[in-house]
Amino acid sequence: MWALFIWASLLLISITHWVYSWRNPKCRGKLPPGSMGFPLLGETIQFFKPNTTSDIPPFVRERVKKYGPIFKTNLVGRPVIVSTDPDLSYFVFQQEGRCFQSWYPDTFTNIFGKKNVGSLHGFMYKYLKSMVLTLFGYDGLKKMLPQVELTANKRLELWSNQESVELKDATASMIFDLTAKKLISHDPDKSSENLRANFVAFIQGLISFPFDIPGTAYHKCLKGRENAMKMLRNMLQERRKKPRKNPSDFFDYVIEEIQKEGTILTEEIALDLMFVLLFASFETTSLALTLAIKFLSDDPAVLKRLTEEHETILKKREDADSGLTWEEYKSMTYTFQFINETARLANIVPAIFRKALIDIKFKDYTIPAGWAVMVCPPAVHLNPDKYEDPLVFNPSRWEESKANNASKHFMAFGGGMRFCVGTDFTKLQMAVFLHSLVTKYRWEEIKGGNILRTPGLQFPNGYHVKLHKKDEID
Repeated sequence: MWALFIWASLLLISITHWVYSWRNPKCRGKLPPGSMGFPLLGETIQFFKPNTTSDIPPFVRERVKKYGPIFKTNLVGRPVIVSTDPDLSYFVFQQEGRCFQSWYPDTFTNIFGKKNVGSLHGFMYKYLKSMVLTLFGYDGLKKMLPQVELTANKRLELWSNQESVELKDATASMIFDLTAKKLISHDPDKSSENLRANFVAFIQGLISFPFDIPGTAYHKCLKGRENAMKMLRNMLQERRKKPRKNPSDFFDYVIEEIQKEGTILTEEIALDLMFVLLFASFETTSLALTLAIKFLSDDPAVLKRLTEEHETILKKREDADSGLTWEEYKSMTYTFQFINETARLANIVPAIFRKALIDIKFKDYTIPAGWAVMVCPPAVHLNPDKYEDPLVFNPSRWEESKANNASKHFMAFGGGMRFCVGTDFTKLQMAVFLHSLVTKYRWEEIKGGNILRTPGLQFPNGYHVKLHKKDEID
């Protein structure tokens, strides 16, 4: 009996010590305030709670109010410092490779691949980035401009003959087909397999609780990735067996790199890179475009000014039927302000993760080596001290700003050496699509839809519009 009592007492003491250690992690300095949540779970459940507002996610907003702009928490068993402080966030981006490195939870690496570009560091990351810039760099985008405009015109023409269009899905389909053609020469009309369907299954479970059990959203997400990767692997192997005489897409370039003597590029890394590029290019841009058109529908004054800029471009042409030129694209001053404001409010990437490589002192706090740091762009973009009426859509606020890409107060596309290499591609697609839309069409909102924001992505689902050709109305 006494032995059982002693054993139970020791077990209780051990559990109590474990819980205390969990809630009070060791640190050679002063940790930011905050709660580590329940043992093992941390505050994961609260973090994954959806946000149906345009404001900062409740998980972050409530803790900032309680603890301040820098606080600690625990997500999926990992201690995390959350930064809503623009100075700390900027410092984290600028110290990539020295004090911090890119990091994401194991659930994310399982989804995107252990060799995905976001999980690679140093020379390997720079090497892959230079590869991607062969497609999305300045020269590549100039060559791509006519095809982007042609694709936009064809889709808008198709949609104008339909009773209504669900914009998120329609724009995602348009952008995916264009990107897949440039990357892997994929033609959905000629393929027996639906590549995009696997990405849709992947996306639907991307931000879900990580239970890999049949029937769960997370399991469906992993299956979607598995199926998409199988298709990409088959394409790659088929292309390697029958190489093209004249390389014409990114796959051809990747195969050349793989076959070089002494190459550091493996098939696994190449496939993970292709998967991430396909996902990032169409999902993020379609989200931004859908929200952009919603903003235009809600603000006639912004629509009028945007339309005037694009109609002026047409009036200055000698040949009204000629396509957009690079000079015309670069002249779209108000359009780029509009895109910046859309990106600021859209917060398409509301959480960016890094890992501390060493103990770091910042202000009064210490960030211990090995801890994750989560930068929260929405808190920066919706800061009333920087942006007057931060929840109001106002492209004119960018007229005097020089922050067209990345700054301490604008990180819609990341920052530092990991600034998104697809930023200019996204802006090109949005600007060209908006040019075709506002000069040739009017639209009416059929169904407002709903915007569900989660810690990883937003889903503006169910937003339906009816397109009308301007010349038919006039």
